Amino acid sequence: MQSEVEKAIKEMRNEKATGDYDVPVDVLKLLGEGGLKIMLKLINTIYEIGEWPKDFTEVTFIALRKKTRATKCSEHRTISLIVHTA
Repeated sequence: MQSEVEKAIKEMRNEKATGDYDVPVDVLKLLGEGGLKIMLKLINTIYEIGEWPKDFTEVTFIALRKKTRATKCSEHRTISLIVHTA
């Protein structure tokens, strides 16, 4: 049986504006029924507990060299790794 959330997402048009949370409907549809159920369970658990998982609040920054023998900060760029679910 489909939940109301699953039904609403299925009925939404593709390529709609992303709204407040910048999540395109197309991405939610790509999760499929199984992925959406997992996502909803996770969101409901976070809501019930009232606390974000530690993994969702941490960001990892990695320095990448622009030049082979980089020694100054200006010779590096950074990339941040975050949990996309958050």
